Amino acid sequence: MQKAPLLLTPYFLPHTMNTKLIHAQNITKRFGETVAVNDLSLQVRAGEIYGLVGPDGAGKTTTMRLLCGALRPESGDIHVGGHSMLTAPDSAREQIGYLSQKFSLYEELTVLENIRFFAEVRGVPHNEWHQRAMEILAFVGLADFANRRAGQLSGGMKQKLGLASALVHRPRVLLLDEPTGGVDPVTRQDFWQLIIRLVSADGISVLVSTPYMDEAVRCTYVGFMKDGHLVVEDKPKALRERLAGRILEVRGIPLNLIRRAAEGLEGIESVQTFGDRLHLRVQAGTSRTVTKNLPLAALQAGAEFQSITDIHPGLEDVFIALLEE
Repeated sequence: MQKAPLLLTPYFLPHTMNTKLIHAQNITKRFGETVAVNDLSLQVRAGEIYGLVGPDGAGKTTTMRLLCGALRPESGDIHVGGHSMLTAPDSAREQIGYLSQKFSLYEELTVLENIRFFAEVRGVPHNEWHQRAMEILAFVGLADFANRRAGQLSGGMKQKLGLASALVHRPRVLLLDEPTGGVDPVTRQDFWQLIIRLVSADGISVLVSTPYMDEAVRCTYVGFMKDGHLVVEDKPKALRERLAGRILEVRGIPLNLIRRAAEGLEGIESVQTFGDRLHLRVQAGTSRTVTKNLPLAALQAGAEFQSITDIHPGLEDVFIALLEE
């Protein structure tokens, strides 16, 4: 079934693609002596997807909760859709659609009844909610399941219902906290196609946290968090270029012997296992030397060396380097 377009309406506020719909400036949040978010600043313009990545405990979920107004920062300022979350929180929250890691469905209600509940909570006029709900359900591919109980949906369909509920009041900003965790790759692909269509057609801003690098590479900008800090942010291509010429892919058996041989060579900064191969991060200018020396070192270690190739870095390589730094 072809998904219906998600139509703009007169009370979807107009904006240009340069409008900053999310603007956080020097926000800090503490829990006791723990600094969960430390002097963080970021901005997301209309029509952009900003991916927030980092290890567990980096502060990603706390950042999301600050931006949606569920938490208040000790310092700093947050504007969403041109409204201050600190001085005009109700107006700021009206701009936001939020999907948490564990979206809370009412499993005894049908898909349509869940949408109606969230529409009424968000103040969608009584005479508009049904048409709006059916538009959204067609958009996410759930129109044929409108009368099915939410508890009978698959995990992927529940996530799509969560997205539909977040969109029911026509937000200008979507905050998605690891929205595809625990779903299969095909469902993740479908979900991201919906997000990309929303951004390209409606010009909304999306801030998404994700543990998946194949999702992060789809984003307009990616920010890497660690210990509450935003360590670095840039376009995915620019981030990968930071390690250009410094990642070597190695194949052979057994990998543990080749890894041990590689770790003893001069010029190698890091050795990581990627499935049935190794990724070596080498010091700048040492790629040729390592390529020459590793086969002999692996052979002397008793391994069967197969190949070593200079490859373009992935975001995984970049973020592993950032963690180690």
